[in-house]
Amino acid sequence: MGVSKIDLPEAEMKRWLNHIALICLSEDFQDLKRELEKIYRQADIEEDAQIAAFQDALYAFLAQEEDKLACQTGAN
Repeated sequence: MGVSKIDLPEAEMKRWLNHIALICLSEDFQDLKRELEKIYRQADIEEDAQIAAFQDALYAFLAQEEDKLACQTGAN
């Protein structure tokens, strides 16, 4: 699997990595990931339920954070 080149300053890249790490280590994230894995396995809709659940849970948390920021920015 190749990795795309991302043109972000190092400080911003570290900030994003820290943010993602905190999300992935949170109990809420782990709970959602486990729930999605169970659903995907039961429905037999994903070849690799563990990876799909991780990706979907991370996307959900990042989207939720983006929504929070948009609401805060709009409220100011």
